[in-house]
Order: sequence, then structure tokens, then C-alpha cells
Amino acid sequence: MESLRKAPTSRLSHSAPAGYTGRMTTTRPPLLRLLAIAVLATGAAALAVLGFAGWIEHGAGILLTMAESGLAWCL
Repeated sequence: MESLRKAPTSRLSHSAPAGYTGRMTTTRPPLLRLLAIAVLATGAAALAVLGFAGWIEHGAGILLTMAESGLAWCL
């Protein structure tokens, strides 16, 4: 009979993580939220790639122009 006893509940059970349903499953975030995050991440990556490509293309000209005006050390 000892093996059939119910395990004591934890005192910390009331502070479960957000989204936890209590049945070892979590709720899925809405599809629209995932889509928005994916769009924002794609936009940020595209902006970073364009900025890096612009620096590769025009970086030497920017540095020389700044050196001529004495502002090269401010980069």
C-alpha cells in the first residue's frame, strides 16, 4: 500500500512558469506572433547585410573623406 500513496505536492507549485498547463505540456504561442517575429528577424538580417555590403562597397571612400577632413579618428 505504501507504493500507492500520493506524492506530496510542492509548495512552489503555485509559481509555475508562464504557459505551463500542469500536464507536462506548454501552450503554443499564436501563429501570428511567430510570423511577426520571423518577419522582424528577416528584416533585421536584411538591414545588417545591406549595411555590411554598403560598407564593403564604399568604406574606403568614406575613410579617405574622413581622413581629409580630420575626422578619421572619430570612427
